[in-house]
Amino acid sequence: MPENKLIQVGEVISVQGPVVDVRFSPGAQLANIFDALVTKTAYEEDVILEVAEHVSNNVVRCIAVQSTLNIKRNSPAFSRGGPIEIPIGDELYGRIINIIGEPIDQQGKINTVFKRPIRKPEMGSLLPQDKESKVEFEVLETGIKVIDLLFPLVKGSRTGILGGAALGKSILTLEIIQHIVRKHEGSCVFAGVGERIREGNELFFELKKHGVLEKTMMVFGQMNEPPGARFGVAMTGITLAESIQRKNQDVLLFVDNIFRFIQAGAEISTLLGRVPSETGYQPTLISEASEFHERIRSAKEIGGSITAIEAVYVPADDLTDPAVVAIFSFLDSILVLSRERIQLGLYPAVDPLLSSCANLDPDIVGKRHFDIAQEVIRIFQKYDELRRIVMVIGIDELSRADRTLYERARKLQNFLTQPFFVAEAYTGKKGAYVTVEETLSGCERIISGRLDRMPEEDFYLIGGLM
Repeated sequence: MPENKLIQVGEVISVQGPVVDVRFSPGAQLANIFDALVTKTAYEEDVILEVAEHVSNNVVRCIAVQSTLNIKRNSPAFSRGGPIEIPIGDELYGRIINIIGEPIDQQGKINTVFKRPIRKPEMGSLLPQDKESKVEFEVLETGIKVIDLLFPLVKGSRTGILGGAALGKSILTLEIIQHIVRKHEGSCVFAGVGERIREGNELFFELKKHGVLEKTMMVFGQMNEPPGARFGVAMTGITLAESIQRKNQDVLLFVDNIFRFIQAGAEISTLLGRVPSETGYQPTLISEASEFHERIRSAKEIGGSITAIEAVYVPADDLTDPAVVAIFSFLDSILVLSRERIQLGLYPAVDPLLSSCANLDPDIVGKRHFDIAQEVIRIFQKYDELRRIVMVIGIDELSRADRTLYERARKLQNFLTQPFFVAEAYTGKKGAYVTVEETLSGCERIISGRLDRMPEEDFYLIGGLM
C-alpha cells in the first residue's frame, strides 16, 4: 500500500527480539489477527509486523518479518488495512522475492499492479458435487528411474523427500525441477524456507544454466532471517502458486525445507509465551501444517492444479519426530533418503522399503507398471533378509535360487542409481533422463534373468539399458 494511504493507529510500546507490542490509540479499530502493521526504525526504514495476538488494554502483540534493530519506543505504527500482500503476475517469472514481495535479486522493481494477500480464510472441505464424476489421474514423468518406477508423481499430489542432513534432498529437488520444467514446459514456484542463502544462490545459477529460469518464480526466507519471515514465506510461495493456478495452468510447487516452516512456528510460539506440547513443539503444530497443505489442491472450477514436492529435514535421522510425523499425514508419497545408501554410493539414496506411495496403483499407472514395481519391492525385501545372512556366512553358502535373487537385487539396486544433470561437477558423469518405458523394460530384463551374465558394476550410475 502506498505510504500516503497508511493510517496511523497507535505506537510501539515494547520490542523483545522479533516480538513487538503495539498499543492502539483510543478510537482506532483494533487490527485483526494476521493483519499487517508498519513501523519505522530510527533511520526511517519500514518494518512490517504481523498481528499474532490481542492483549489487554488495546494492545496487539505482533511478530516482525524483518529485523527489529533500531526500532524506538513510541514509534508510530500504521495499519495496511489487511494481511501482507504480494505482487502477482507473469512479471515474477525469473525473479526472486522475499516474504513481503520485494525483489531481492538486484534486478530492479517488479512492475505489476495486481496483488494478493498471503493469508486466506479457512477453505473448508472440497467434496465432488456429481456423485458419478470419476477422478482422473495424470502421471508426470520425472525422468528419474526410482521415482517413476516406485513413487510415480501424479498431477495435484503432494510428495515429500525426507532425510537428515547431507543426504541429497536439495540436489534431488533441483534435478526434478529441471527435468519436469524442461520436459513438460510447465510453470514452477520455488519456496526456500529457512535454508542456507548459499543454496538459494546455487539454485538461481543452476536454473539459469539449464534454461528453466524464465518459467520459475522464486521466494526466499532464509535461516538468517527472523522466524516470522521463515514462517510466512511458505504462505508467500503457495500464494504465488495459486496465482498461476487461477490462470487455468498447472503449477509445480517446490518447498525446501518444509520442516523449517514448522520449526519457525515453534520459535514464534515460544516467543509468544505459549506452553509447548509434551513433545516440545508448539500446541498449534497440526493446524499450522494443515493451513499450508490444505491450500495445495486441484480446483475443478478453475481448471489448474498445484503439484507439491517438499523437502523435509529429519532431525537426527529420527522419522518419529513429531514435526515429521505431522507432515506425513498430508503427503501422498514419501521418499525416505537413507544414510546407509549414501555410504554405499547409491544416488539418489531413496530407500524403497522405508518409502511409500499412494499413487502406485494399477488404476493410475497400469497393470504392467504395477506388477513390475511390486516384484522389484519383493526382491528388495528378500535381499534385505539375505544381506544379513551373507554378512555372517558369506554368499557361497546361499542356495542357488537365493544366490540368483541376491545378485539380481544388487543389479536392480545399481540400476536404480542415476547420474544427475545438476551433479555433473561432482560425479564426472553426464546427466541422464530416462523415460518410464526405458525404466520398466530395464527392470523387466533384470528380473527375468536375461542379464544374469552381466556384472553388477555395469548397472551403476547409468541411464537406460542399451
